[in-house]
Amino acid sequence: MIYYTLTGRETALPLVDNDIRPPQRGDDPHVGAVVSCLVPSRGDLPGYIAIPELAVRSSLSGEFRRARSPLRGGHGGFLGPRFDPLCVDGPPGLAAAVPALTRPDGVSNERFAARQELLSVLDRPRHSAGSFPWLQRQALTLTGAGGLGRSALFALDSEPDSLREKYGRHRFGQACLLARRLTEAGVPFVAIHFNEMTVCDGWDTHSGNFAALRSELLPYLDQGLSALMDDLTDRGRFDETLIACFGEFGRTPKINANAGRDHWGECSTTFLAGGGICPGSVHGESDQLAAYPKSGRVDPVDVRATMFHCLGIDPAQRIHDQQNR
Repeated sequence: MIYYTLTGRETALPLVDNDIRPPQRGDDPHVGAVVSCLVPSRGDLPGYIAIPELAVRSSLSGEFRRARSPLRGGHGGFLGPRFDPLCVDGPPGLAAAVPALTRPDGVSNERFAARQELLSVLDRPRHSAGSFPWLQRQALTLTGAGGLGRSALFALDSEPDSLREKYGRHRFGQACLLARRLTEAGVPFVAIHFNEMTVCDGWDTHSGNFAALRSELLPYLDQGLSALMDDLTDRGRFDETLIACFGEFGRTPKINANAGRDHWGECSTTFLAGGGICPGSVHGESDQLAAYPKSGRVDPVDVRATMFHCLGIDPAQRIHDQQNR
């Protein structure tokens, strides 16, 4: 279900619960990678940024494994590395949260500029093909010397304290604020993966479901999303920005012995706002137990088609891999 939800495509491999296999270049691309491919970013900014990378968590301590263990469906797949996400794996709001933008110790602005000059000399006789030249320019732009680099875009220091408080000083709230900054700067797609550590394993509420929802999960979600919508409205950007909030499945209608709810793929909820979505509309209805769809059933692929339509992309448009297939 994770792969299908992220890509809108069913995997050819056998479906298994908790599919945490690493991504492959032959995978279908994440929806953000498709948007990045079809909607140009501004300047040399990435087209798809993930906060944080979609990865397997190593423990309940909040530490995440980085590039060694990302999940299938979270990357550019057959579109190639140019459309992989730039990942904000540290605390949102700090430029250092993006390891790829952190220069090694001892590399001053002057030394960085000298390296760029040397690189340009070495590259002149070589004909570079594929994604590499573009990725190289993007890397130089994002890590550039002094105020020329775009790494400051990932810092929230310039945002008013009152606004940061409104979003919430938790990871999800600050990620929502960072996403607003990134899209405003010209990044077409930002994915926020809710990984706030709570009394439960995030939203995976196999135990302690009610305590987690009441004390942390629902307040965090409500505060961050509400502040994002208000902020976009105040800036006149709500109608041009699509917000989509969902998971890969719902939770069992029956409460288990640990006061929790387990995985349930038959029925779940998706929230869409802005971007041309009609406010206040409710589509579909479940049965009285919220176990099965009663009317207006949609699948992840339908949600993807709606997102593409709102972003001005024809859902039936063909895309090609690196071999032009």
